[in-house]
Parts: sequence; C-alpha cells; structure tokens
Amino acid sequence: MSNMSMSEDRIQLTEEQKRSRRRRSVAIGLILAALVVVFYAITIIRIGPNLTGGG
Repeated sequence: MSNMSMSEDRIQLTEEQKRSRRRRSVAIGLILAALVVVFYAITIIRIGPNLTGGG
C-alpha cells in the first residue's frame, strides 16, 4: 500500500475530456427525459378509453 494521499492518486481530466463528459451526460439526461414522456404518452393513450367508459 502506498503513502500517497487520495488527491495524488486521482486521474486529472483535460478540459476537452470534461466538456465531452458533460455533453454525454446532458445527452443521456435528454434521452431519459424523452423516454419518460413517451412512456407517459403511451400510458395515457392506452388508459384514456377506459377512463371515459369506452374501453
């Protein structure tokens, strides 16, 4: 086991890597939000007729 502190043992990202990671995180967040909207819409479409007695 080494005597290095945790800060010395960490990997330092370049600014380009940080921007790339940020863009990827935003893209994943947007995709997840879109999936939530799609599942919500599908649920409303499928349940809608049952709520009005037309099911």
